[in-house]
Amino acid sequence: MDSIRIRGGKPLYGKIEISGAKNAALPLMVASLLTEETVTLSNLPHVADISTLINLLCQHGVKAHLNGHSEAEGSSNGRAISLTAAQITNTEAPYNIVRKMRAGALVLGPLLARVGKAKVSLPGGCAIGTRPMNLHVDGLEAMGANIHIEGGYMVAEAPNGLKGAEIRFETVSVGATEDLLMAAALADGITVLENAAREPEITDLIHLLQAMGAQIEGEGTDRLVITGKEKLHGATYSVMPDRIETGTYAIAAAIAGGRIELTNTRAALIASVIEVLQEAGVEIEPTENGLIVTRDPATPIQGVDVQTQPYPGYPTDMQAQIMALMCVSNGASMITETIFENRFMHVPELSRLGANINVHGRSAMVRGVPELVGAEVMATDLRASVSLVLAGLAASGETVINRVYHLDRGYERLEEKLAACGAEIDRIQGE
Repeated sequence: MDSIRIRGGKPLYGKIEISGAKNAALPLMVASLLTEETVTLSNLPHVADISTLINLLCQHGVKAHLNGHSEAEGSSNGRAISLTAAQITNTEAPYNIVRKMRAGALVLGPLLARVGKAKVSLPGGCAIGTRPMNLHVDGLEAMGANIHIEGGYMVAEAPNGLKGAEIRFETVSVGATEDLLMAAALADGITVLENAAREPEITDLIHLLQAMGAQIEGEGTDRLVITGKEKLHGATYSVMPDRIETGTYAIAAAIAGGRIELTNTRAALIASVIEVLQEAGVEIEPTENGLIVTRDPATPIQGVDVQTQPYPGYPTDMQAQIMALMCVSNGASMITETIFENRFMHVPELSRLGANINVHGRSAMVRGVPELVGAEVMATDLRASVSLVLAGLAASGETVINRVYHLDRGYERLEEKLAACGAEIDRIQGE
């Protein structure tokens, strides 16, 4: 397995172009199942999860064509992909693919809506907690589907098609909102989703579905009204910028010191992160095409309390990164995780670098230390792995991060982007 080696202590100066959002691109790709015509997506990030989902869609009968670098107006250097589901030839989403990423389970609603049946593996747990599918199942059953669990699979049928329904989610769920949103686009009648997730990635999916002919009202709110259509058509669409990558590199500039301009993104996407960083003493300047993040290396970081919340609150996918920053703060901070259980697996690894962190249930007390010291550490999940990269940028000496295949699921050319700003970072190829 590959490792990443960092020799820390160097401030960062330069420009980083933000890739398309993985968490937006995945449901956009799944939406191609809703039409027999071609859906073309540009600004697609080159990360492992995209390749995994392409494999899943292809085994459902989707014809995929990667077009290299996108030239669409408003897109970056991300790739473009054309997906054509003229015929659904297989309605089973196998465990060996779905287990690799939770987005694979999103095919349940679209397959039911399009062909009236689906057999989708339960995604199971992962390093940061379980990914329950009960909200997906309850919603689809309210729309007329019959679903039972058999051998670790959700076996679903809608012999009379899906019907519009009023559905209120017990808890806010991005995945369930995306799944039912797509299913409702082809359902007969009007579907109302109450307590729906409001993440920008949801809005991106709504915009693509609207471009495909769907009728959806309430974007950006927790109440979505979908009037089902008999069929949808193809569309061309550019994936939104990755707000988690944006926030991650903003924290890279904060923890290492220096000045980084982030392009092909929008400051508004990480408003809650910017608020925390400014409170910690980091300068943020929005620009027409992104933002500039500055911290004088001589200016100490101030401790800030952070609690993760559904959007527009502080994102759970940025919790590990802000914890790395608080490790070198002046003072103490309390970080509380309200979204996923077991999402502090990076704490023992940060402690190996000299961090002072005490976990109490869903909260972690972080007392800043004058300096982190390089060591060999191990990545446990996607965002935890990048928190170790950030800590390594600030640590004296050499840090080696093992099992970085987690990183490759969600960050495109991470070493290259940081090295271009002055970081001493390289990948050690595994045997």
